[in-house]
Order: sequence, then C-alpha cells, then structure tokens
Amino acid sequence: MNTTPIHSIKNGTKKLGKKINVNIYVLPNLFTTANMFFGFYAIIHSIKGEFIIACYAIVAAAVFDLLDGRVARMTNSTSEFGAEYDSLSDIVSFGMAPGILLYLWALQPFGRIGWLASFFYVACGGLRLARFNVQKKVSDPAYFEGLPIPMAAGIVASSVLAFTDLQLESLRSYPLLGMTILLGIVMVSNFNYRSFKDLDLKRRLPFSYLVFGVFLFAMVAIRPEVTLFFVFLTYALLGAIFGVFRLGRKNIPEVNEIEEG
Repeated sequence: MNTTPIHSIKNGTKKLGKKINVNIYVLPNLFTTANMFFGFYAIIHSIKGEFIIACYAIVAAAVFDLLDGRVARMTNSTSEFGAEYDSLSDIVSFGMAPGILLYLWALQPFGRIGWLASFFYVACGGLRLARFNVQKKVSDPAYFEGLPIPMAAGIVASSVLAFTDLQLESLRSYPLLGMTILLGIVMVSNFNYRSFKDLDLKRRLPFSYLVFGVFLFAMVAIRPEVTLFFVFLTYALLGAIFGVFRLGRKNIPEVNEIEEG
C-alpha cells in the first residue's frame, strides 16, 4: 500500500512544473531552429538525390548559425540553453547533413568503408562540438582548436558544387574519401585555426586593405563554386600543415580543471 502523503505528491508536482517551465529567449533560438530546419532539409534532398539543393541548404544553415549568435549578443539574450541548442542544431546541419550527403553523392560505391568514413566525419563533428562546449570559457577567442564543424560542412558543400561545375566524377572518388577522413581528423585535432574574431573592420585601416578585399571578391566572383572550395580546403590544409610542423602560434596550453564525462 502506498503511504506517500498527498501534500508531498502535490509539492513534487509543483517542483516538476517549475523545472519544465523554463523561460528562454525566443528570437535567437528561432534563428537556431532555422539552422536545424535547413540541415534537415539538406538531408531530405540528399536522400532524393538532389545534391545541389542539399548544398545550398547547408549554406543557408551556416548563415542562420552565424546570425543566431550575433542576434543573441546584439539583444543581450545569450544563455546556456541557447548555447546547448545551437550545438544540437549544428550536429544536424553540419554533422549529419554533410555526412549523408558525402555518402550518397560519392562514397556509397566503397561499401562499408564508405559509410564508415561518413560516420567518422559525423562522430568527429560531435566530438568537436562537445569539446568546444567545455573549453569555450578558457580558449583564446582569436583561434579555434581544431577545424570548426561549420567550415568542414562548407568544404563538403563547396566540393559538390565544384565537382559539378568542373564536371568531375564523384562516385568512388578516392580524393573525396581521403578528404572525408581528413576533415574528421582535423576537427578533433589540437591544430590552431584563426577565427578572425580579433579583426576589427570598424576601425580605420590602410587603403590597401580595401584594395585587397575588392581583388579577393573579384577572384571569387569569376568562378565562385570552384574558388570557394579551394579557399576553404586551403584553410583546412594550412591549419593541418602548420599544426604538424608546429609553425605559427603555439598550441593552447591544456587546462587541468576541465573534466569531461
């Protein structure tokens, strides 16, 4: 026979209601939801074989991923809930969506090796996000430790556009298989990648900076699908090369106080 007092049950129900009723900032989380929506949209179109649409959906997800943080900071509505929700959205848009896209577009003929390589990419993306969440309070904002997962997804999306523009065969492509594995490795590596968050474009800069920006814009505009792929891939490769040979900035020192479950 249950002898639990009725008032104890009522108090427990009230406490549970308070825990469930969590107040959140709606606007930035709507942008995060849009990020997840386009990631899911990319998965659907990858399954349907519409890889170009899937690529642009990943690009749209990246735009909303950039905007949600900006909106949260501009409206002073940053929160721990938003940070966690953002990571969950990122694993859909920049982990699962590119992983499925890579497998169906290029790696399926490799059989088990193909889907394992795709899974390796997704798993490393999840590990990269988890590590970022526990280290973001102690890491240098001017550098990323490991390749950011949105950049890895951008490389995947731009590779599809570049291969299509150049009319290259993607199925059973060993370079794409190697790229998939490499992206997974550099995401979980301790290589330092510039975040450019310390670059302040609002202050006065030499005139040559504007000339260089116009030149860069013109170079990309000539053949954007191909140029962006090589720019993104060069960013990933240079970080790996600098990390292997320990060039440039020294690695961020480890913090012993951080523990992961």
